[in-house]
Amino acid sequence: MPSITQPAAPCHTPADPGEEILLGVDTHKDFHAAAVVTVLGAALDGRTFPATTEGYRQLIAWARSFGALRRAGVECTGSYGAALARLLRAEVTEVNQPDKVARRRRGKTDAVDAEAAARAVLSGRATATAKTSDGPVEALRLLKLAKGSAIKSRTQAINQLKSVLVSADAALRESLAGLSNPHLFKRCAELDDSQEDGPADTARHVLKLLAGRIQRPTGEIDNINKRIAAGVEAHFPGLLDTRGVGPDSAAALLISAGDNPDRLGSEASFAALCGTSPVEASSGKTQRRRLNRGGDRQANAALYRIVLSRLRWDDRTQDYLRRRLAEGKTRREIIRCLKRYVAREIYRLIAPIGTAICHADPDGTAS
Repeated sequence: MPSITQPAAPCHTPADPGEEILLGVDTHKDFHAAAVVTVLGAALDGRTFPATTEGYRQLIAWARSFGALRRAGVECTGSYGAALARLLRAEVTEVNQPDKVARRRRGKTDAVDAEAAARAVLSGRATATAKTSDGPVEALRLLKLAKGSAIKSRTQAINQLKSVLVSADAALRESLAGLSNPHLFKRCAELDDSQEDGPADTARHVLKLLAGRIQRPTGEIDNINKRIAAGVEAHFPGLLDTRGVGPDSAAALLISAGDNPDRLGSEASFAALCGTSPVEASSGKTQRRRLNRGGDRQANAALYRIVLSRLRWDDRTQDYLRRRLAEGKTRREIIRCLKRYVAREIYRLIAPIGTAICHADPDGTAS
């Protein structure tokens, strides 16, 4: 485990203790490399700290010994840098890895990366405010993570059960034919596997094992679904009342926005984060926009599910579809427009009231 090998006193003390400084941190699993620069770009010092609670306190105290710490650039704020970002009271900016040209020119060390993180904030290259990950949305993210692995485990067990059943003894296969999945799994869990004399008896034993393996994640998934719905309803009232928005879709959109959606600034920023904003692709006399293939694809998929639900059940959305089809738009283009409008509607429900009103349309509707 790395530790501080140098005294806590800084090697450079600014003339004015209130001078603003910037902190850059290159995060790793076991240690963090930190660097401090002034607002004029002068490098002050660089140190390495252990990735522990005490190490975080030492890092912050060391950085503040140079001056007023108001901005910090931290790599991997969603993983290795999450704990440090929660402790920093400064404005934390998410910093991506340096571009390959700069890395080839300057080389690659932890100290260089830490200083580059601070300079990325200073120059304005890094502007994305990090998610705080300290509220109800972080709890939803963890629940979604557990649900995803449970679904994957259950799907794998279902595929294996049906594969075993295809090549099983004819009598056993015929006794389970025509059953729906829930009834099939229940019958397989009740099979008698007391004897294991041959392949037929072993197949019964394996089918019973796989059926139990399917039923356990199913109970976990049902419990997680209830927790997700309760969490969304408790902290974001009214979101589940929006037409087409279910607990899973709501959780995916909330996770994309984070616990501090005010960092997005406007509903256009949220739409870009979800990959539903058109991207300018003009050149010379050609003025056009192209499809945005970036953004959070889970949030984009959630918007797609909401739109499909509304196209089936919402009269207003169906009228919009018919009107745009008459104008010559394709169904795919119309769905893209609808996803953009849904993103605007969702943002107004999850963003701080002042921010949402500031960026709302005059009539409050999507055109």
